[in-house]
Amino acid sequence: MNLGFSEMLFLFFLALIIFGPKRLPEIGRQVGRALAEFRRASNEFKLQLESEMRQIEMEQTLQKQKEQEAADRQRVRPSEAVSAAELPPAPVGSETPLGDAVPGTREVSNS
Repeated sequence: MNLGFSEMLFLFFLALIIFGPKRLPEIGRQVGRALAEFRRASNEFKLQLESEMRQIEMEQTLQKQKEQEAADRQRVRPSEAVSAAELPPAPVGSETPLGDAVPGTREVSNS
């Protein structure tokens, strides 16, 4: 609500007539305190609301990270890995990428 100068002047004179010059400063202080208290309460409410919103956003971010980690673990889960029995047989005469070594065995040289 925007009040112009003329409206403010009219309200001042109306209050002066109704309350008198002795009580007007006291009423002004009370109104000022009430406005300051209202402003403080509204700022506190605003800060609390913003804090709650940040907390919710952090919880959502953590939930998304947990879901992403779970999805990553499922993609690389060893129980779902292809076993050696499920692989097609290698063509005759071909070598494994690591040579003739078989996993889990050691080559022993006779020299």
